[in-house]
Formats: sequence, C-alpha cells, structure tokens
Amino acid sequence: MARANRVRVRRVYEEPTAEDGARVLVDRMWPRGVAKAGLDLDEWCKQVAPSTELRTWYRHDPERFPEFARRYREELAYPERAQAVAHLRELAANGGVTLLTATKDAEISSAAVLAELLRH
Repeated sequence: MARANRVRVRRVYEEPTAEDGARVLVDRMWPRGVAKAGLDLDEWCKQVAPSTELRTWYRHDPERFPEFARRYREELAYPERAQAVAHLRELAANGGVTLLTATKDAEISSAAVLAELLRH
C-alpha cells in the first residue's frame, strides 16, 4: 500500500472501519457530544493541534485556508510539535493512521493540512 493511502482524515462522528489503522484525535479540545468511553480511539495527540491564536484567526473561513495552512505548517516545525508529527509518521508507516477531527468541514481543517504533511 502506498504511503499516501496510509493517512486518512475522518470526522470523530463517523463509524470506525477496518482500514483506519491507528485512530488519533488531533483536535486540541475534546469533541462535543462524544463520551470518552464511546470513541474508538488509540491516542489523543493534542500537540499537533493549531495554536488557539491561529485557530481563532482562521474561524474555518475557506478564503483564509491557504494562509492558515501555511501558518499551521510553520507551527508544526516547533520542536514539541515536530516530535509528535514524527510519531504520527511512524504510525502511518506501520499500518496506517486515521486523523480524527470534530470539525464540520474536514477538507479545510488542520487535520487535512497535517495529513498532507504526513503523506510527503
């Protein structure tokens, strides 16, 4: 299986699948309406979530997504975050990883930016 196929982005509200591999929540805050015991989750990796300042600035505005993605990639280079990204790369290489997010539009989310980074 190609490495690009080992990284997926899904919403936490979707049912798990056999192809998910390691299921990792990548949001800073726990998703509303989801019981901790009710989420099929291997890890919660808060370290890779965008800063509060960046998230607040972005507000999921599609027009801001390119600039958000650029700034977020810069944040992911910070040492603590870079270690977490390296860990996620290992998971992707060893059976795959599914990045879970609560956002309504996963295509323009931090999880999508992170997945793209992990694929390369």
